[in-house]
Amino acid sequence: MTAPAMITSLSATALRAHRDELAALLRDVVDGGSSLGFLAGLDHEEAAAWWDSLLPAVEEGSLALWVSRDDDGRIDGTVSWYRESKPNGRHRAELRKLMVHPAARGRGTARALLTEAETAAARAGVVLLFLDTETGSGAEHVYRSAGWTEVGTIPDYATDPAGRLRPTTLFYKHPQG
Repeated sequence: MTAPAMITSLSATALRAHRDELAALLRDVVDGGSSLGFLAGLDHEEAAAWWDSLLPAVEEGSLALWVSRDDDGRIDGTVSWYRESKPNGRHRAELRKLMVHPAARGRGTARALLTEAETAAARAGVVLLFLDTETGSGAEHVYRSAGWTEVGTIPDYATDPAGRLRPTTLFYKHPQG
């Protein structure tokens, strides 16, 4: 297994510059069957608009975003976390949208992105990360093997890209820098 070529954080300026490449990644991952909140048939404009919707949170610093690049410099994965803004929850963040292009899987990209996000969270003073992922997905293995703790499962939580109701599994982790 070879590691991804490079992982970098994205500023709002970089997000704007790479939105079309990120939109293509999102479409490919959803078309590959990953449940990321979108249905199959996601078009480029919808995907690009979703990335654009993240700009205010990235600009204000509540959303941290990273991408991985392959040896040719193409974005092949991404992950983010959103820090809670309520006064009683500023110590926690939700890990969101860990996605790896289907052609880049099996190289350690997901684990590298996850490690980067966890390390950055610890450096930022986040003491609790949490997430949900489709039950039975390959992502569950990634989280378990990275030391995340399963909390439970919620039935019929969301539809998969094909529109079928699926359960979700909740996880948490205390990041360490």
